[in-house]
Amino acid sequence: MSTSPSKKVLSLLLGLAIIFSLAACSASGSEAEALYEPGTYTVTTRGHNGDVTVEVEFDETSIVAVKVVEHSESPGIGDVAIERIPQAIVEGQTLAVDTISGATVSSNAILTAVEEAIAQAGGDVEALKGNN
Repeated sequence: MSTSPSKKVLSLLLGLAIIFSLAACSASGSEAEALYEPGTYTVTTRGHNGDVTVEVEFDETSIVAVKVVEHSESPGIGDVAIERIPQAIVEGQTLAVDTISGATVSSNAILTAVEEAIAQAGGDVEALKGNN
């Protein structure tokens, strides 16, 4: 059984089309798109007992660190939010973080500061809130 030249050419063209399609897909998926302007951004917002100052560090593709650097929140209550909220943001790379019961105002102050820092760094706040 012999295959006609037109079937060989068609098979070759089809194979090349598949190879080029796969190459195009893998090339676009391997290049990480910059989501943030790298740097450390400092934002101060209003907490329960006064201002809460938060530093947020970004590289091009992630939130590297969130640190509450100054606050007047209630010891034993606000401290829980100050410890858990930044950790949850960094671990999940999200703003869709539950507030701490009993420390809702402190939790929201941290989240608001991080939102502002994300906006300053050129990030998509709504996407990080899960609204996209």
